[in-house]
Amino acid sequence: MDKKRIPLELLLLFSVFVIATCGLIYELVAGALASYLLGDSVKQFSFIIGVYLFSMGVGSYLAKFIKGNLIDKFVEIEILVGIVGGISSVVLFILFNTLAHFESVLYLFVFFTGCLVGVEIPLLMNILKDRVQFKDLVSNVFAFDYIGALLASILFPLVLIPKLGIVKTPLFFGLINVSIAIFLCYYLKKELSKPLSLKVKSMAAFLFLLGLFFFSDTILSYSEEKLYGENVVFTKSSPYQRIVLTRNTHEFRLYLNNNLQFSSTDEYRYHEALVHPAMSMAKNIDHILILGGGDGFAAREVLKYKDVKKITLVDLDGEMTQFFKNNETMRRLNQSSFSDPKVEVINKDAYIWVKENQKKFDVIIIDFPDPSNYSLGKLYSLQFYKELERLTTPDTKIVVQTTSPYFAPKSFWCIEKTISQIFPFTAAYHTYVPSFGEWGFSMASFEPVNNRIYRKLPNLKYYDYNFPQMSYFNKDMKVKEVEVNRLDNQILVRYFDEEWGKVQ
Repeated sequence: MDKKRIPLELLLLFSVFVIATCGLIYELVAGALASYLLGDSVKQFSFIIGVYLFSMGVGSYLAKFIKGNLIDKFVEIEILVGIVGGISSVVLFILFNTLAHFESVLYLFVFFTGCLVGVEIPLLMNILKDRVQFKDLVSNVFAFDYIGALLASILFPLVLIPKLGIVKTPLFFGLINVSIAIFLCYYLKKELSKPLSLKVKSMAAFLFLLGLFFFSDTILSYSEEKLYGENVVFTKSSPYQRIVLTRNTHEFRLYLNNNLQFSSTDEYRYHEALVHPAMSMAKNIDHILILGGGDGFAAREVLKYKDVKKITLVDLDGEMTQFFKNNETMRRLNQSSFSDPKVEVINKDAYIWVKENQKKFDVIIIDFPDPSNYSLGKLYSLQFYKELERLTTPDTKIVVQTTSPYFAPKSFWCIEKTISQIFPFTAAYHTYVPSFGEWGFSMASFEPVNNRIYRKLPNLKYYDYNFPQMSYFNKDMKVKEVEVNRLDNQILVRYFDEEWGKVQ
């Protein structure tokens, strides 16, 4: 071989690196997509990792049956990996709202991708076995494999999802897979038995994926409009969630990972019920802490009190808070609350921030998303409320959104019971929000919650300061026995999954 040419063994080892990187990216995309669309991120990632590793084992076993020109076969498999892995997100987004057995299709994609990736490594080792000493072969192959996996795991959350999104990322890596195949078709044409056929296949695959890449936003918009049944006016994939804003003739709706967060027609009911009972009963309201509330609506309600000196709002997702700060429509809805000099927005994990902070607050408003997965469930845990206790004074009032007492009574009373382990006095209450149904909250304090009103605001649209009425629960919203939600059991997430699974 010409000395100026790259040695075949080095070229194929680089292919191992690419295979490992692309393969893990496809696996991570499937996991992220499943958590976006199906919820319960821990379960979905666990199942997908298991299926992917199993399918790689199946592929490795099947590799021994491949005969003929092995380099030809490797190029063909590289093309197949690029196509199957590349189109996975596009196909799954389109099929989500049309297939009754969507999960089966999802896991089939994971299985076939894993099989193809599993075939490639032993195939490469067979190609190289007569060119490299066995000990060097094994160590080099696995070294490049693991380095590629490391690179993928770093790039995926930090670069790929924020910059490319959940649909373009696998298409981009599909193009990389096919590019390797194209390069091999030209560079190793003398070692291929059918170079022309492989060139045509690889170029056709590249053009196909490239077309999907450029039109992916249009395809995604189409699929999301079918999914939500409304005009999609804004979409964004942050490192933490998929943000979708829709509009119809009379309202805007915000969805996070396919879960409705608010409707512009009735969000005031929710936010007035969340904010004003605690604000009216607190002795002092100088310093307010809002955990969650990245839409700025809770801050909007707090800013109606002129005595407030400082609002600290902690929300994990900077994409979310920036959207609600800068988008003109959202600014109108939240009355530019994030631009008010009294409001400080901190984009950080609330659990970590609470553990690190020492400042005391007069009112703490907790407006987290529902505990649909374990990363959210920790924010409703006994350990979290214990950390939160350090930020309180004897006069502090705390209020927590606690999901629906009608659709998810176990979840609701589990949160209430967990809070009551730390704070001596609690008061559960609820209200009706048309977009969500019956919705619940819990107020906690170091003194009895007796509805003593220190201040009232005129002209609220919904809340009339009749707190005892909101504290009454009918029989169908009560349960007898629930456990405390702890970090080591996360029983709340299981309650939530069980109850809302029946509704859906």
